[in-house]
Amino acid sequence: MPDPAPVRAGGRPDPGAVLRALGDPTRQRLLALLAGQELPVHEVVALLAAAGSPISQPAVSQHLGVLRSAGLVVGAADGTRRRYRIAPEGVVVAQRWLAGLLEPAAELEHSLDALETEVARGRRVRRSSVVPSGDVAAPPAAAG
Repeated sequence: MPDPAPVRAGGRPDPGAVLRALGDPTRQRLLALLAGQELPVHEVVALLAAAGSPISQPAVSQHLGVLRSAGLVVGAADGTRRRYRIAPEGVVVAQRWLAGLLEPAAELEHSLDALETEVARGRRVRRSSVVPSGDVAAPPAAAG
């Protein structure tokens, strides 16, 4: 069973935690190794050593713990070991935050679209509650 990724109140990983975790070059290498695959810690250590970046298993485990706490990776039990993979939710949080730097009005535009939808819905409800004589129909009785 995978570890649940820590989330903030809105149900997504915290952008600050995600970006802090991404700020470390070793953690960036770990994520690159996990791209598209699920690996146990000992294989991550071996791959790093083969690439000329030897890091001890306790250090790799600590870095994976930071990535897991940020919501960037999840770990699943595999016997006595844990297999780690990238958590898409954390990557999406980082992508959205970075995209917001290029399009700062995008969030406002999304909010305005939602408001427009609600106004239109309200108009439809009002129109459907007007009877042909122009009188307002009585509200439906509450289900009891």
